[in-house]
Formats: sequence, C-alpha cells, structure tokens
Amino acid sequence: QVQLVESGGGLVQAGGSLRLSCAATGSIFEIDAMHWYRQAPGKQRELVASITSGGRTNYVDSVKGRFTISRDNAKNTVYLQMNSLKPEDTAVYYCNADVYHSGSYSSVNYWGQGTQVTVSS
Repeated sequence: QVQLVESGGGLVQAGGSLRLSCAATGSIFEIDAMHWYRQAPGKQRELVASITSGGRTNYVDSVKGRFTISRDNAKNTVYLQMNSLKPEDTAVYYCNADVYHSGSYSSVNYWGQGTQVTVSS
C-alpha cells in the first residue's frame, strides 16, 4: 500500500503565496506521473497541474503563470508553488500519483486526503 500525505494548506490573503507538499510512502518501486487536483464547494474536482517522471509539466489555463509544479524523485515528493493567489483558488487540494509496485507492469492510482486552501479577498 501507498500513502500520500499533503501539507502546506492554510488561509492566505489574495495576492499571497502557499507551497503545498505531498509525500508518498509505502511499497513504491517507481512513481510515474504525479498530479494536483482541487475541488471547490459545489464544484467538480478538477486537474490543476501534472508532472511526469521526467519533469514535463502541464497546467489548467486558470493557473498558468501563477502555479508551479515540481517533484523530488529521491524523496517521492511533489510540490505545488502557488503565487498570486485569488479567492477563486479556494478549494481542497488533492495529491494524486500513479505508482508502480515491485514486480508489477501496471501502475496503481492513489489519492491523498486533501489539504484546504482558503484565499480571502
């Protein structure tokens, strides 16, 4: 089994910054893509940013130029640096990862428990 533990959420004023972290622990052979999702009250969960094992990144249009996803493969950790935060960024942010276990040819998808980000106007 694999656990994804997020940290770094909190309350910040508009224009401020937060850095989210997500550490994966457990039976890990290799982690493929890692992602950050978010879900605001009354809305569907949306993909915010992704990063491949090779470091290629992708972002939803609404956060381009403000958020940066990165990862430390040695620590099995993914980060989300969020700058110029807006009230509409308020949501629960979830970490998601595609994990290969030893001896397996297919990955298993795991979710973290989520961390609340609240941006006040």
